[in-house]
Amino acid sequence: MHLPKKYGESKIDRCPFCRQQAIAVNAQGFPVCLAHRDAELGEMKCVCGEPLDAQKGKFGVFFTCLNCGPMTARKAFEVNAVKDVSKRHARPNQKTPTHDSREMTVRSDDPRYFD
Repeated sequence: MHLPKKYGESKIDRCPFCRQQAIAVNAQGFPVCLAHRDAELGEMKCVCGEPLDAQKGKFGVFFTCLNCGPMTARKAFEVNAVKDVSKRHARPNQKTPTHDSREMTVRSDDPRYFD
């Protein structure tokens, strides 16, 4: 039984972190969703223990191992635990202060009045 392809369903990239449809690309070149645009993938290892090198080809992102050869991204994500290693998610509960929150009283005869 042959099912015809529908427009836009032939290739749908998925975010490796949350499996939603990927519509952006992170700094490493992986297709991700908007929520994980600043996220970074950690070190990926092959089944044999060698590190995987990320490559970008005609059909999307794939990985290569020196011993085993090319490996699809889906298979590499199954073998490895996908975690966000960016510094932004290192401490998600703490907010970084963007300005000094001390209260300061400035009088009109103070030289800081015109700053």
